[in-house]
Amino acid sequence: MSRARAIMLQGTGSDVGKTVLVAGLCRVARRRGLVVRPFKPQNMSNNAAVAEIPGEGEMGEIGRAQWLQALACGVAPTVHMNPVLLKPHSDIGAQVVVQGKVFGEAGARDYQTLKGKLLDAVMQSWGEVGKGADLVVVEGAGSPAEINLRDRDIANMGFATRADVPVVLVGDIDRGGVIASLVGTHHILPEEDRRMIVGYLVNKFRGDVSLFDGGLEAIGRYTGWPCFGVVPWLKDAARLPSEDSVVLERLVEGNASALKVAVPMLGRIANFDDLDPLRAEPAVEIVFVPPGRPLPADAGLVVIPGSKSTIADLAYFRENGWDRDLAAHRRRGGHIVGLCGGYQMLGRRVLDPDGVEGGVREADGLGMLDVGTVMARHKTVRNTVARSARFDTPLEGYEIHMGRTEGPDCLRPVAMVDGAGEGATSPDGKVFGTYLHGLFTADAFRKEFLGSLGIRSAGADYRAIVESALDGIADGLEEHLDYEALLAAAR
Repeated sequence: MSRARAIMLQGTGSDVGKTVLVAGLCRVARRRGLVVRPFKPQNMSNNAAVAEIPGEGEMGEIGRAQWLQALACGVAPTVHMNPVLLKPHSDIGAQVVVQGKVFGEAGARDYQTLKGKLLDAVMQSWGEVGKGADLVVVEGAGSPAEINLRDRDIANMGFATRADVPVVLVGDIDRGGVIASLVGTHHILPEEDRRMIVGYLVNKFRGDVSLFDGGLEAIGRYTGWPCFGVVPWLKDAARLPSEDSVVLERLVEGNASALKVAVPMLGRIANFDDLDPLRAEPAVEIVFVPPGRPLPADAGLVVIPGSKSTIADLAYFRENGWDRDLAAHRRRGGHIVGLCGGYQMLGRRVLDPDGVEGGVREADGLGMLDVGTVMARHKTVRNTVARSARFDTPLEGYEIHMGRTEGPDCLRPVAMVDGAGEGATSPDGKVFGTYLHGLFTADAFRKEFLGSLGIRSAGADYRAIVESALDGIADGLEEHLDYEALLAAAR
């Protein structure tokens, strides 16, 4: 097992800010000269990143959150940082990725019985991730209060008790009811789990923290837990890539700017953080369009993002009438970009002869590009260095997909990769699709692309923005948390 000290953050619920807090704590530890690593036993997200499979010379998948946390640590990500990744493709089923590789498909009930086997992989990765490290900061998933799932848990207390990692419980005061959520968690946890908790912290506080003194006293009286601090609403968190699709509900309304970019919220939307570099541009307004609403007629650009289930999301796209909106947008001379699954959707046909995505074996595409896609069981997972075919600027991103796309429009590629064309462009240049995630992170490409739409880029270094945000979050945590007490609690 790892000899590094470790501390684990678990939440009273989902989306309480654990990912950002772990990233911030990792950056604080790094700035203090510690060798630090992130770890999340189980993650559920369609926002995936490419990471090394140590010793195999291959690349695999992890959650984008652990990729970000590795960045905060200043280390290259590996699949051991997130050994189990669930990528939902329906309301009750998900693709299961274990140590970076596709393990299989599982329904919600089937997965509960599978967890016992997956714990072995989790513990193996746990032994690997701490090698050579001084500290490992672990992120839980969901809440330990889900005691109905405790007997097969591998994400929260099931892991913490097995690995003997002390737990800090995180409560989100912005949601309301933070006292009840913390005290209630204490009340319902079995003693074996309760003894793992060494304290708590309150996240996303707004206003005068002294007004919560009575709340802290009440939590301490009912639980006996010490408070490691009250963290204010950290504005820098908004500049970080988002992982959980829950945040899309807060991104529906944009800010009036020169270019409106409409992004339909697909049912199985994936890697929507591809849009973050555009969202950081002052002259660009990103509007995520929820189901039931039309694509805005005044949008200059429509971006169809990645999807975990292309054929299912094609049906979803049509159910919401977005196909008609997109056709009208095209007739008005609007521009369209498809990313990964969105690229597949823009073609004329999607075939799935092996049932990779499910029971539907073929579907008509949106017909915006003269290409067709055939799904394949082999998944392409790689980091990609490329060059823009149109603007001759450097590109650097990653690919995660299970399809092969071909057709006449591929003769006008989006990028050149190792001398070969990638992606496809319409004859008039107003529609293009690509498998390359991270396209807009390339500052020179983003500047030229926006310029082609008549928009002046701010010319910002997007990677520097993310690094600056991580430093800002670390500054906030050092100011408002008792970091020395947290470090002392690690074992």
